[in-house]
Amino acid sequence: MKTNSYVCGEWFEGLGKPVEVQNALNGEVISHINSQGIDFAKVVAHAKDIGGPKLRLMTLHERAEALKALGLFLLERKADYYTVSHQSGATKIDSWVDIEGGIGTMLSYSSMVRRELPNETFIVEGDVEALSKGGSFVGQHILTAKPGVSLHINAFNFPCWGMLEKIAPSLLAGVPVIVKPGTATAYITHAMVKDIIGSGILPEGALQLICGSTGDLLDQLNEQDVVTFTGSAKTGQMLKQHPNLAKHNIPFNMEADSLNCSILGESVDEDSPEFDLFIKEVVREMTVKAGQKCTAIRRTIVPANKIDAVQYALTTRLAKISVGDPSVEGVRMGSLAGVDQREDVNTQVQRLLETCDLVVGGADAKYDIHGENVSADSFYPPTLLRCDSPLTNNAPHEIEAFGPVTTLMPYDSLDDAIAIAKLGKGSLVGSVVSFDPEEIKQLVLNSASYHGRMLVLNRECAKESTGHGSPLASLVHGGPGRAGGGEELGGLRAIKHYMQRTAIQGSPSTLMAITNEYVKGAKQVTFDKHPFRKYFEELLIGESLTTHKRTVTEADIVNFGCLSGDHFYAHFDETAVEDSFFGKRVAHGYFLISAAAGMFVDPGKGPVIANYGLENLRFVEPVGVGDTIHVTITVKRKIKKAKRPDDKQATGVVVWNVEIYNQHEEMVALYDIMTLVARQDA
Repeated sequence: MKTNSYVCGEWFEGLGKPVEVQNALNGEVISHINSQGIDFAKVVAHAKDIGGPKLRLMTLHERAEALKALGLFLLERKADYYTVSHQSGATKIDSWVDIEGGIGTMLSYSSMVRRELPNETFIVEGDVEALSKGGSFVGQHILTAKPGVSLHINAFNFPCWGMLEKIAPSLLAGVPVIVKPGTATAYITHAMVKDIIGSGILPEGALQLICGSTGDLLDQLNEQDVVTFTGSAKTGQMLKQHPNLAKHNIPFNMEADSLNCSILGESVDEDSPEFDLFIKEVVREMTVKAGQKCTAIRRTIVPANKIDAVQYALTTRLAKISVGDPSVEGVRMGSLAGVDQREDVNTQVQRLLETCDLVVGGADAKYDIHGENVSADSFYPPTLLRCDSPLTNNAPHEIEAFGPVTTLMPYDSLDDAIAIAKLGKGSLVGSVVSFDPEEIKQLVLNSASYHGRMLVLNRECAKESTGHGSPLASLVHGGPGRAGGGEELGGLRAIKHYMQRTAIQGSPSTLMAITNEYVKGAKQVTFDKHPFRKYFEELLIGESLTTHKRTVTEADIVNFGCLSGDHFYAHFDETAVEDSFFGKRVAHGYFLISAAAGMFVDPGKGPVIANYGLENLRFVEPVGVGDTIHVTITVKRKIKKAKRPDDKQATGVVVWNVEIYNQHEEMVALYDIMTLVARQDA
């Protein structure tokens, strides 16, 4: 099988001698990879000239809908990817994390954008900032798509997830991608990309694939491009220092393998649920993907008085792990991704054994490899090492064996545990297993600065916890120091990574024209026709309605208090309120909102279908008996929604800025309401 690259709109078969990739289970050659002959300048130009403009013409919601369609399309073909992934030595669980976990992450991003961002080609970020006393000069931040390309250099351990979790935010941002997968498992990425291209869901030029060497690709990039890297810290540092990246200050996001740790709290007894949870979690992180995870537990930190008990429990549980062909029933750990990976793991284990003790496993261990057509060349047994002096022995804090290997190390106090965790000099994830809240707090707050993510595992969350090694779309994935100092995922943060943040300064009307959002002080427009009688398309940003006036009476306050059950003293006790903050009896804040609705709502049936939300509510001034209020309601933002097959009516969301004033033209309350409004265009 030839694992070709997809560049400049066609599949490219490399020139010269290809690299052979073997089936990790039996050593058979299953793929030939070769990128020689690719003109990388043309690849970059194709992305920027063809893919980029097409993506930037699409709104954020249109990009999100495309990713949703693509995710569903890939799910229909997931069985094919499991078959291909099996050749890498991955078990069904290993492949599930990679394949369905990757597709699920992409779908999560699609949903996130459609739920949280406007249906525009750009993002408005944060509140409007007043820059002058009179309010005629204001500022706000916007984010626009970079007219460049994002290059993703991925590791071999997650050929599907590693690609999908990066291309999703980049494509949503409007930036085309070039994917360079790890060679050892590029054939799995290739299988998925072949289907993506064949689906025709993404615009041409939005996605290109490089299988093999990247040649002079880094030299073709400029200041509008982005590079992301996942892999070893050594390789990452080398790429980060590339002259062209430095020359153009090209953003470089690095997520490197790190010496992640898990700490067992000193309060945990051997018969407590947390002790068993700790053992299970360490063994799981050693054996899932055969330990080939950048988030795997490499340092197992336990109280000194429990280290023998932990060692016995881990050894006992590891002895039950069946190793071999993942298709054989009962096998729980497959091979490493290839012979090279096994040799690398063994080299690092031998380095660790110069100062650490071998408890179980290692290259010379005798263990059964289950399956008929398997070779031992890519297999490595679960290996437990022990370092009894972790505060003075630096080896387990500097040497990583990227496989089913962890080093057990003791601590005498929580301060020592924290110090040991920090010796890893930055990791993607650290975990704490304890049920003592004070112990948890001390461990987390004093070591969090050395970890990108921290999991607290105990009996309360164990059933639903995703585990130590599972990055999630809504939370940051990355870490300081050795872990690379970068960030991936983290919800909308990931999308913004591929966009340029720009501060816009000008008059309120100017900002409104740029952002398509009403800014207080901007020019408003009014019409004879009530805005609730207009369809979504007819409404204009800045369109406003000022209502009639209403005087608040004592009966209003009494009746609302009886209806709501709110008899707070400020509304009913004339004597108590005299010396209070209010100085007089005041109307309920929620009465004001209700009264305002009665003033600005048009009661007849019309395009406005429902009011389904209220945000940013503030009560500014009290309103008492005899005060007279009126309301100004303004179209603040419009969000066009995609019509679903089961929707009876095409709709959009209109966000209205609502301001309530008293007879002195003082604002007494303000908030946003959201209404679902019918559209005429579909």
